[in-house]
Amino acid sequence: MRSGEVKRRTNETNIAVSLVIDGTGKAEIASGVGFFDHMLELFARHSLIDLKVAVKGDTHIDDHHSVEDAGIALGEALKQALGSKKGIRRYADVHLPMDETLTRVALDVSGRPFLVFRTEFKAQKIGSFDTELVREFFQAFAINAGITLHVETLYGDNAHHIAESCFKGLARALRQALEIDPREGDRIPSTKGAL
Repeated sequence: MRSGEVKRRTNETNIAVSLVIDGTGKAEIASGVGFFDHMLELFARHSLIDLKVAVKGDTHIDDHHSVEDAGIALGEALKQALGSKKGIRRYADVHLPMDETLTRVALDVSGRPFLVFRTEFKAQKIGSFDTELVREFFQAFAINAGITLHVETLYGDNAHHIAESCFKGLARALRQALEIDPREGDRIPSTKGAL
């Protein structure tokens, strides 16, 4: 079973994350940040990764530490669950429509972390959620998961739709990239022999 579990405690947050890559998309999310909970729930559902996230953070200051540190822990748990990455498809991309919005997500489960994030929000807030935290989450997740991740919103107006298309796009691309390729067998998908 490809699973990972990470506990992360700092002076700002106390986080527990567990996931199963080959799940059914079950989610138990309690981050203390309502909109972020919604994003992680749909991430689990569309990636088919079973996901549990519990965050106690200093939200009396703002939501930044809770969202960023959850991204760190989620990335670490995914990296742990992947192990050697034998047999995975490795690459994937998706165009994700959400009403008037279209976002492209492409990724490489390469072991070489990098983020290109070309998404702009016309509003600074979605409810009480700071839209700049979407990028903070993606940065923390990509770096700690060890993936190369490109996210670009080609067009869109509604901030909620833009954020949701980014998270759903990540979920759908990961679902493809993490699948076991029957033609790959027990090999690592790289001429280097390691990822």
